[in-house]
Amino acid sequence: MRLAQATDVRWSRKIADTILGGRNAEGEHEFVLERWAYVPGMLLMAVARAGVQLAEPEYLTFMERHMNTFIGEDGSIRTYSLEEYNLDQINQGKNLFWLYQNTGETRYAEAAHLLVAQLIGHPRTSEGGFWHKKIYPFQMWLDGSYMASPFLAEYGAVFQRPELIHEAAHQLLLIERRTRDPRTGLLYHGWDESREQEWADSSTGLSSHFWSRAMGWYAMAVVDCLEHFPVTHPQRGTIIGIFQRMCGALVDVQDKETGPWYQVLDQAGRKGNYLEATGSCMFVYAMAKGLRLRYLEPSFKDSMLNGYEGILAHLTSEDEQGVHLHRICHGAGLSKDRNGSYDYYISEAVVSDAPMGVAPFLLASLEVERYGDD
Repeated sequence: MRLAQATDVRWSRKIADTILGGRNAEGEHEFVLERWAYVPGMLLMAVARAGVQLAEPEYLTFMERHMNTFIGEDGSIRTYSLEEYNLDQINQGKNLFWLYQNTGETRYAEAAHLLVAQLIGHPRTSEGGFWHKKIYPFQMWLDGSYMASPFLAEYGAVFQRPELIHEAAHQLLLIERRTRDPRTGLLYHGWDESREQEWADSSTGLSSHFWSRAMGWYAMAVVDCLEHFPVTHPQRGTIIGIFQRMCGALVDVQDKETGPWYQVLDQAGRKGNYLEATGSCMFVYAMAKGLRLRYLEPSFKDSMLNGYEGILAHLTSEDEQGVHLHRICHGAGLSKDRNGSYDYYISEAVVSDAPMGVAPFLLASLEVERYGDD
C-alpha cells in the first residue's frame, strides 16, 4: 500500500483520541449529547467502529455511555418523536445493533423496533420513496438514503426480516433513478415529486446542483447496506453495478492535482468553490470499503488513495490538541431560503473540527487502514 503509516500511531487512533480528549474552557468534555440526532450518532458509530477495529474498549465505552443517556429501560428514546417522521432521527439508532448483540439487553432491541416502526409507517412518494421529513412533503434527498437504508438493512439481517432488506434496496434504487444525471453520472441533491418547491425544476422536480456531501451520503449508504444483503438478494448485483458506475463519475470530477473533491462537484475552478472535507472523506470511505468487499474493481484503488492522501495533505493539521480537519461545510439543505443554487452552496459557513466532518474522516481512516492490512 502506497499510503504508509507515516507515524507509529495510525490516523484512526489519533482521530479517535482527539474526539475522546476534547475539553472545553471549563475542562468539561466537549462532546455532550443534548438530543438524539444524526451527526453525533454518526460520530458515536465511528468511535465504536474504531473500538472494534483497534481493540480499544475505551472507545466502545464512550459510545455506550452516550447512548445510555437516551435509551430507557423500556426501550423508549429520550427527545425522539416517531410522529416527527424525520429520516435524520433514524441514524443514531445504528448504534443499537452492536449494543444489543454485545450486551443482550432487550431495551436496545425495543428501541430499534421503535425506529423501524417509524420507517414502516413513514410518509412516501407515489413510488414508495421515503419523504425526507414530514415537513418536506414528497421530497426525497440523498441525505435520507444514508439515514434510513443501512439501518433498515441491518435491522432486517439482525431480526430476520428480509422484507426490510428489500425495502432498503428499493429506496437506494429509486432515489438513484430519480436523481441521476445521465450526462455526468452524478446525482442531484434532491427531488420533489410534486414539483412545488422553489428549488425544484418545474419539469423534472430536481434540484440544480451536485453537492459533494449529498453524494457522499448516498455513496456511504450503498456500501453500508450491501454489507447486510445476502449474496442471493435479487437486487444486490444491480446495486453494486450502479455503485461502480457512480464511483466512476466521481473519479471524473476528482481534483487530479490535490486528490479531494469540490463542494459543488462539477464546478472546479468556478469562483467561490473549494475542496470540501466531508464529501471527500465520505467518497474515500465508500471507495475503500467497496474495494475491500470487492464491490469495486481494483482500478479504483489509485483514486481512493489519492483522495485520502489529499485529505491528509491539504485539509488536516495536527498540534498538541490532536488532529484537526478543515474546510467542512457546516450545513446545507433545500427549502424556501436554501434554494440549491451554486451561490447558495458556496455561501454556507466553512468550519473546522465539526463532528459532521470528523466522523467521516474517522470512518474513512478506518477503512483505508483496513484495506491496506488485508
